[in-house]
Amino acid sequence: MRVKVRVTGIIQGVGFRPFIYRIALKNDLKGYVRNMGDAGVEILLEGEEDAINNFLRDLKNEKPPLAQIHEILTTTLEGEHEYTDFRIVRSSEETELSGSVIPPDVAICNECLKELRDERNPRYDYFFITCTDCGPRFTVIERLPYDRENTTMRDFPMCSFCQSEYADPSNRRFHAQTVACPKCGPRAYLTTNTGEELSCNDPIREAGRLISEGFIVAVKGYGGFHVAASTLKDEPLIRLRRAKHRWQKPFAIMARSLEAVKSFAEVTPKEAELLTSYTRPIVLLKKSAGYYLSELVAPGLHNVGVMLPYTGLHYMLFDSVSDPAFVMTSANPPNQPIVKDDDEALKTLGGIVDYFLFHNRRIAHRCDDSVMRVHDEKQVFIRRSRGYAPAPVMLREKASKCVLALGGELNNTACILNSNKAFISQHVGDVENVETREFLRNATEHLAHLTNSKVEVVACDLHPKFTTTKLAQELATKNGWQLIQVQHHFAHVAALMAEHGVDEIVGVCCDGYGYGINGEAWGGEIIFASRRSSEIKRVAHLEEQPMVGGDLATRYPLRMAAGILHKRLNVEDWLMQNKRFFPHGESEVCLILQQLGKERSIIKTTSCGRVLDAAAAVLGLCYERTYEGEPAMKLESAAISGKDVLQLKPITEGDVLETTDMLLEIFEKRDKCALADLAFSAHAYLAKGLAELAVEKALEKGVKTVGFSGGVACNELFTKLMRETVEAAGLRFLVHEAVPPGDGGLSFGQAVYAGFFHF
Repeated sequence: MRVKVRVTGIIQGVGFRPFIYRIALKNDLKGYVRNMGDAGVEILLEGEEDAINNFLRDLKNEKPPLAQIHEILTTTLEGEHEYTDFRIVRSSEETELSGSVIPPDVAICNECLKELRDERNPRYDYFFITCTDCGPRFTVIERLPYDRENTTMRDFPMCSFCQSEYADPSNRRFHAQTVACPKCGPRAYLTTNTGEELSCNDPIREAGRLISEGFIVAVKGYGGFHVAASTLKDEPLIRLRRAKHRWQKPFAIMARSLEAVKSFAEVTPKEAELLTSYTRPIVLLKKSAGYYLSELVAPGLHNVGVMLPYTGLHYMLFDSVSDPAFVMTSANPPNQPIVKDDDEALKTLGGIVDYFLFHNRRIAHRCDDSVMRVHDEKQVFIRRSRGYAPAPVMLREKASKCVLALGGELNNTACILNSNKAFISQHVGDVENVETREFLRNATEHLAHLTNSKVEVVACDLHPKFTTTKLAQELATKNGWQLIQVQHHFAHVAALMAEHGVDEIVGVCCDGYGYGINGEAWGGEIIFASRRSSEIKRVAHLEEQPMVGGDLATRYPLRMAAGILHKRLNVEDWLMQNKRFFPHGESEVCLILQQLGKERSIIKTTSCGRVLDAAAAVLGLCYERTYEGEPAMKLESAAISGKDVLQLKPITEGDVLETTDMLLEIFEKRDKCALADLAFSAHAYLAKGLAELAVEKALEKGVKTVGFSGGVACNELFTKLMRETVEAAGLRFLVHEAVPPGDGGLSFGQAVYAGFFHF
């Protein structure tokens, strides 16, 4: 019997061909296996029918741990047997199928880590130790199929030792494309901040010692540069914040071990599972009572973002020091992508760092770290990138057209919907300049190539001035693609529906801003969506509130608070008392008061984020937003230890949840109640009020499911209070688990809206 088998999925770069080789020999089959140019694998089998059936069973049941099989297509062939053995043959450039993809980068495996520490092993102390089960994948691939000559490892011809392991079917590095050793592989070296190489026998451990002593070091990783500094000393963190103009935004840290993490943070079993997984994301952990790291790591917050080492180099950084953790923050200039090239690093980081720890392997594609947190044992993505991108989100049905979605303006990702697979790019960032726009364009082209996708539709936001909207229009015109613009919050709700495979939902969507159907500033919406009736519409929302000074109110939340409170009281004295928190002091306060007197000309918003900002300002937690979400994050941190002291009953007028009196109550009680309790009460009023309104709409329409999406859904307390209210009403409550609820998941929502919903 002769059979040709085509397999699609994540099957190149995961030890799949060696696996096929072994199970073919086990079942006494002849033929070949080869990689294809569409990221799939082709297998030809010759042998007994029972043996081939056993092979196909083994193929499904015994696949390598990192492999994901999406489809197995078998074709019976005519003719005589041609092969006398089974072999791995040269890859083909053929691109017959679509929807396969290269795996994400994978953290160092335990076997490689043991070899790194074994003095008898030829790869002892070798920072770039990898095998078929671990190492960079997405960030080294330049083109398909996934063979060494198509990756940045082609610059490092294998020595005889590495070649012997690469060719040995019994070896863990059999056909491992990144295999290398100290003789033939990439080399690490330490330089000054001007690029002058330092004479150093052990550059990696020396870099660790320098970080521990208080120096700032740029460290080249798999997908770009990190800037590393001590977590125990204030001085380098003050320098780093000054240089990066990053006064309050928390720094991610890398801890030497899980035990070290537990010395300064609380770690649940689920959080420990994520920290030690092969994806190695940054996980937001609650600071412990004995937290002893510098307050400058995550100022004003109850949590800290922690990851564990995911390369041999990272482990070696800690070998000669006792520090529990280092700051390990992405190296990028403000509003620009993570730095990946050596020359670019010297140019942009030379004035910030004291030293560079380089290696001489080129990075094909930049890729930031992923960020997660855990809500009641459920994972929530803040950022989905390294370790996850470009692995697809699998959907329950197939789209009839291939869709490219370009996301929004902030926390951007792109997404390609191909059949029942949604491939989301690595984190791109804020698309506000030429560099990030080009990164987005390149990331989408690479993703389309990797998945062999033939795009027919391009989707984007409704906002006419977004860079991504203009890019989508440009691509549609150039390529003859259909253009579909999707309202921001409709996209969030569509994402939630597709992720969980539901046909009807009442979705609560809360964030800082989204362009409304008629150009309004939305951000606290309740949306009914039904594929059964082909309907999606806004059915309720938060009260509209004035944004005094427009976008300035997003940066200075006192302006937001003044606009809301002005409806009920004279805010002049209060603003004058706080005039030092405005850039132009008293003159700015006078201008704000004048604008409040002409209320009709002020832009209004239903944004939930802006109401949370206002509460943070009233409570003195944040007077200037220096990074995205800062006031609301500090309000959540304050509320964690509080209780609902105000017990406010939600006030609704028709389909609108009132927010003015809630803020007034907080303002009037700010000197009489504990700050934590008032912060909690703000959360309780908004979360319960929106949940009750959503339940009411769901019951009216006979819908059994209420969902929560948008950036505010990253807030653990808000989500918990909403869940309790919805489930108490006997309804199902859904949140995101596979994509970020914020704008990092927007491209996914746009893609599925255009591919499936397009009401």
